[in-house]
Amino acid sequence: MNLYSVSKEYFNRVYNWIKLQKTNLFLWSPIIMAFGMGLYFTVFNEPNIILLILSLVFGICGFSIFHKKSLIIILSCFAFGFGYAGIYSHLKNTQQISHDIHNLEIVGTVTKLEHAGDKLRIFLNTDKYGKIRVSSKDNPEINIGDTISGAGGLFRPSPAYMPQTFDFARWAYFNGITATGYINHPTVINTKTNKNFNHIRWKIHTESKSFLTDALILGYQKTLPPEHRDIWTQNGIAHIWSISGFHLTLLSGWFLALFYIIFRCIPKITKRVPARIPAAICAWVCLIGYVALSGSGIATLRSFVMATLVMVAFILGRNIISLRTVCMAFLVLILINPHYIMTAGFQLSFAAIFGLVWLWTDLKPTLPTNKALKYLYATILTALTATIFTTPFIIAHFNSIPLYGLIGNLVFLPIFSFVIMPLVFIGTICALVGINAPIEFTHQIYDKLLDFATSITKLPWSNISTGNLTNTALVLFILGFAFLIFIKNDDMFKHIVTRHINVAFAIVFCAMGIFTAAITPRPIFYITPDKNLIGYIQDGKLKFNKTKDSNNYFAFETWKKSNQEPTDTPNIKLNKTRGINEIKTPKWTLVYAQRFMPLSKNIISWCNNPDIKFIASYFDITSSKCKNKIISGCGVIYKSGKIKYINTNRLWHNPRP
Repeated sequence: MNLYSVSKEYFNRVYNWIKLQKTNLFLWSPIIMAFGMGLYFTVFNEPNIILLILSLVFGICGFSIFHKKSLIIILSCFAFGFGYAGIYSHLKNTQQISHDIHNLEIVGTVTKLEHAGDKLRIFLNTDKYGKIRVSSKDNPEINIGDTISGAGGLFRPSPAYMPQTFDFARWAYFNGITATGYINHPTVINTKTNKNFNHIRWKIHTESKSFLTDALILGYQKTLPPEHRDIWTQNGIAHIWSISGFHLTLLSGWFLALFYIIFRCIPKITKRVPARIPAAICAWVCLIGYVALSGSGIATLRSFVMATLVMVAFILGRNIISLRTVCMAFLVLILINPHYIMTAGFQLSFAAIFGLVWLWTDLKPTLPTNKALKYLYATILTALTATIFTTPFIIAHFNSIPLYGLIGNLVFLPIFSFVIMPLVFIGTICALVGINAPIEFTHQIYDKLLDFATSITKLPWSNISTGNLTNTALVLFILGFAFLIFIKNDDMFKHIVTRHINVAFAIVFCAMGIFTAAITPRPIFYITPDKNLIGYIQDGKLKFNKTKDSNNYFAFETWKKSNQEPTDTPNIKLNKTRGINEIKTPKWTLVYAQRFMPLSKNIISWCNNPDIKFIASYFDITSSKCKNKIISGCGVIYKSGKIKYINTNRLWHNPRP
């Protein structure tokens, strides 16, 4: 066979393989759309509104006119996602406050209450400031619907404390919160109880008096003691404390079994329709109530959409779980709120569910015939797959890897599924009628589990700090997983690599992600958006110009994670002389003045000093002579002297009048 014939044969095989991929274009569409949305949320400056409109129009036209052209469909999905996210963000238009306000009399109507450790989070509707969230340590006797008043302060939601980390201002913007703050000794000035799900939710909380009820049923955040959460995180099962697929899967099964038994006992119904149909409908209605009762978090909504699609497929007698079902749920949620794609809960939950559905519907591993071994093998495969698919997202959001997470999932997840969760439901119901023994018994079992989990965290390298994962590395991991799941192999190829091209692509992209993460340097200097707090890595340890800063409380934790330091270590103070912090490195020197007097005395000499490369201050500085030296925003500096600023010129950073 000559070279021409061989080339032609392989060309035809490649062409046929490309045509084969068109059958999976529907599965790729929401993922490509999500990439477009992600681009909008991560660009440095706010895109022009005309560009957003044109992108949206191009996406819609591409779908409707060129629906048979694969390349145009791909471009249309990306453009539509970019434009849709931008237009949605503009329409959101949350009016955030322009500056921090202290010594303020806060008056508002309580719309929501959340118990968070030793603090009570109160969501208020105010006439002057809109929807705000304030915290109180006074544990006041208030109810949803009450109008309260108290002295306090409000703060502008803060941007990220370093590039590509959590942006609280963006989170607040898309949750409609104009300001956060505190309120002291709030008093009720008008009582009016609103009978809604938030009121019922709070009523259950006050009657049960259990953080297990708060976390596992009501969906309250930060109700678990911080030391407990750290232990469960290091055991790889922190996800059970966020209402998600784990909880809704259990409830769906319980409700479906209950109603199926009930309807099987009613012949008048089962003679006309199969019992599964009314059972699934009733179970779905119960799930709606539970989703509303649990606070309707992102992971909860994702799980509910999935459960809805599963119920519909179950009623119609179709394949219940498939990649198509997961992609439909993914598409529905990102159209409801494009910002979901930037949240940890959304990314972790979909990463796990995509991996598990691919494992059991496409890969279809062979299981042992022995029932005990079959269950053990299936459990190990499930836990291992979920761990692999979620690890990049865990690193990106939590800057660590729970090394024994697989053990935690194998040991603790079944106990929580079949022991803790049922007992918490029973105990909560009993507590509502004044019987507290079941919930107390549940806490005793929980304490025993916690002791065992604590012993695992004391093993060597139980939690490995990783530092930040860049967006580039994360995108490479996502592409690797997407190619693994969505690419169809062709048995016509004889070589083992080309026959398993999806695995080859996954290995290449994930290897590129690991390499990118490994070569990305860590910053050695940090400065907050208000330029009130700086951090510098000296002798491997992070040091600060001040050891406390209530306005930038989470900056300490964020920067320590970036430097792979334990967040509970004491804050070390930088040396300063006459109110000036001078930082010298082999390649550059930086001076920082927090007070006005040292700045005014030295600014001219600093500008003229060729050895000083950077000038930073709490006060804004403008100088045409040394503008290249002045750090004009917030961000980080690397050993090389490269500055990377935090994007603060977005809709969620700029207050509107």
